[in-house]
Amino acid sequence: MTKIAVTGACGKMGRVIADICRSRTDCNIIAGIDLMGEQYDSFPVVKKVFDLPEKPDVIIDFSHPSALPDLLSYCRMNSVPLVVATTGYTDEERAEITAASANIPIFFTFNMSLGINLLVELARKATQILGDQFDIEIVERHHNLKKDAPSGTAIMIGEAINEELNNSKHFVYDRHSVRRERGADEIGMHAIRGGTIVGDHDIIFAGRDEVITLSHSAQSKEVFAVGAVNAAVFLAGKSAGLYAMADLIKES
Repeated sequence: MTKIAVTGACGKMGRVIADICRSRTDCNIIAGIDLMGEQYDSFPVVKKVFDLPEKPDVIIDFSHPSALPDLLSYCRMNSVPLVVATTGYTDEERAEITAASANIPIFFTFNMSLGINLLVELARKATQILGDQFDIEIVERHHNLKKDAPSGTAIMIGEAINEELNNSKHFVYDRHSVRRERGADEIGMHAIRGGTIVGDHDIIFAGRDEVITLSHSAQSKEVFAVGAVNAAVFLAGKSAGLYAMADLIKES
């Protein structure tokens, strides 16, 4: 039985994770961490990670990038694995996550959905075949409360595509102020915010007289929560290192 603590426990994703764990026999939530400090289930909710009443087997973070320093500090001090499911990290914060993985097991991906990670692999394959013959644009759509743009998932997709092209491209986020033709070395990134859209991602390969589009649409936040819980159970007991969805899939 994997003992899990959840940061952002009082948020939407934290509550979904609590609901999922109630229906599973391989894990349970022993505590939540949230600045709200509101207890809504049988487990206690504390305001800071250092106030946890007992050491968990793994922590799932669905909070905010500002929580990262305390989380990494606690996990390093107590040798606790960490599932990082928050988005909106800077390059410097991502470097901190990578550095911490030398001491503790960390599961980090921009998107916990199995379908999205399959989409990334399909995008890699399409890029290998189409190469520089097609222009590539990524369009992501999310609800009107999402703060970061473009989404971490869109960045993950773009970076995977660029790796297949030997990092020869650069991302373009805004074209409205520049009057010129599209450059061949661009990957366009477009963010749409509105309503209650959970998360849609389209990868457009536009060539001469033909267009190929790869798409993924999340119908509820539960797909991300299920992935995070699976990652937590997977990560418990692992040695130090940086893990991703591909590692979980290989072991399944």
